[in-house]
Amino acid sequence: MIDTKKISLLAVFTALGVSLAPFFWFQFITTKAYPTQHFVNVLSGVTIGPWWGAVAAIFIGSIRNMLGIGTLYAFPGGIPGAILVGLGYKLTRRAKNRFIKYSAAFLEPIGTVLIGGTFSLLIFAPLIGDVRLTGMIREQGVLSLLPIFWAGWAASSIPGSIIGYVVILTLDRLGIITTLTSTMKRVQIPSSTISETIHRYR
Repeated sequence: MIDTKKISLLAVFTALGVSLAPFFWFQFITTKAYPTQHFVNVLSGVTIGPWWGAVAAIFIGSIRNMLGIGTLYAFPGGIPGAILVGLGYKLTRRAKNRFIKYSAAFLEPIGTVLIGGTFSLLIFAPLIGDVRLTGMIREQGVLSLLPIFWAGWAASSIPGSIIGYVVILTLDRLGIITTLTSTMKRVQIPSSTISETIHRYR
């Protein structure tokens, strides 16, 4: 089954993440922090789920790198947050209190900072040959540098997740979130139908 609704939202979130990136970012050591990426992670994790949200983060990171406004850290910095929000929302979405229902948004910094940040510093930086970061690890030690690295990424992901939480609550109040998620399963086209149509018009 090809979920056209999710593909459409994937395109929207990708465009949103890329278009906002040049305006809201800051340099942190050899990485570039984009609070809007974490804002998009909240939106995508809630509306299209963890795995599609991860794909959106991959697309945004890839396009940012192609445009020269991103770094390779966009991938470990963006993907885990979207996945955790999506998985968390699967557990909280049935809550009657909407403040609790969308509290999964605050799992985004955990994915970005603790998972993505730790992986980036200890594994990804040496893997891509980031001489400056690996040199800082040797000079300061992992235990000293890791909290500093976490703090830098938290300065991006925490504001982004808060903005995402507020936007999600607003969209829910307007009935938009319910509309998106409730029609998600109904707008599906069997892949067999597509192949039959293509074959018919060849």
